[in-house]
Amino acid sequence: MTKASLRDIPSTDLIGRQVLVRADLNVPIKDGRITDDTRVRETLPTLRLLKDGGARTVVISHMGRPEGPDPGLSLQRVAGLLGDSIGGTVRFHPDLVGPGARAAVLALDNSEVLVLENTRFDAGETRNTPELARALADLVDHPPDGVFVNDAFGAAHRAHASTTGVADEMRRRGGSAVAGLLLDKELKVLESLLCKPKQPFVGILGGAKVSGKVETIRALLPRVDRLLVGGAMANTFLRALGLELGQSLLEEDKVELCHGILRDAGDRIVLPVDCLVAKSIEDGAAVRVVPRDSVQPDDCIGDIGPASRELFGGLLSDGRTVFWNGPMGVFEVPAFREGTIAMARSVATATDLGALTVVGGGDSAAALNMAHVADKVAHVSTGGGASLEFLGGEQLPGVAALSDR
Repeated sequence: MTKASLRDIPSTDLIGRQVLVRADLNVPIKDGRITDDTRVRETLPTLRLLKDGGARTVVISHMGRPEGPDPGLSLQRVAGLLGDSIGGTVRFHPDLVGPGARAAVLALDNSEVLVLENTRFDAGETRNTPELARALADLVDHPPDGVFVNDAFGAAHRAHASTTGVADEMRRRGGSAVAGLLLDKELKVLESLLCKPKQPFVGILGGAKVSGKVETIRALLPRVDRLLVGGAMANTFLRALGLELGQSLLEEDKVELCHGILRDAGDRIVLPVDCLVAKSIEDGAAVRVVPRDSVQPDDCIGDIGPASRELFGGLLSDGRTVFWNGPMGVFEVPAFREGTIAMARSVATATDLGALTVVGGGDSAAALNMAHVADKVAHVSTGGGASLEFLGGEQLPGVAALSDR
């Protein structure tokens, strides 16, 4: 990677240094409890390196999409989880910027960690206002010693004050803006998919819409040997083949686009050959397995069928590089979850057979956990949207703003 990394800073230079870390602590919370701590665990190597190096570490992150302060989305409980994880007290302050937050930063001793409040409680975050960027930089800036570490790959595709604005401001002041260990690892893994991946390379894309993944499809097609398509986005491709899809979800305005992609891709794109249908997409509905050309006018497609699972699994077993993003069906409804679970198991099997396997997207990661194979894939990305944009050739603002190596 051409951007500077935290590893480029000698450990002796960290002692007593105030370091601002943009982490991704956007964990899911239900009934006041954290239900998945994956993102917290993934940023621990960066925080431990800083703690062990004697830095005074200030952590900022967003959680959810609040429109102003929301006690249910406070980072206070995440600070407690961080303390349990890294061994030692992690302080929390209920402000993001301002005199109180600055005083809390100044009170830190070497090797201590402070978590500040949810960045999205401040309206300037998503608008990337210069005022908030300056206030964030002021928390730790002692030119030219200021250090900003972006370790939030899941937010790297957003040009927000806490990702790009503060990085630009720190560099303007003569300080450093570097990638954390997680962000650095994510980029290196994804770059390996774009730069001479081992063949055969099998891509798997699912989810609801073709429109959100057009650039990824176009970027992957010249590189992959097969691109397996599932989920509702497969319906739009099936419509491009002239098939009856009943009441199934699809994008009619993208049918012609899919027709052109299929024409250019030839046999590199592989679509489901059968599907699970029901009169309505809800748990408890009567479900049938039908060939893809036998969907009735009042049917809704909810998942890929068993023949498609077998077909996709067979192609994956031959792969030496595998990238998967997106569910094969309506994953949130248990009756239409098995196709995605089967895909998780097939990706794990491909890993056992020697493939480099990379998985992105919340539903795909959840399926790995449900299938008890999350530890059997090479890399699970913390940023589904960011990984798709990166593979689609788009520049990630949070990466572009970092210092060059």
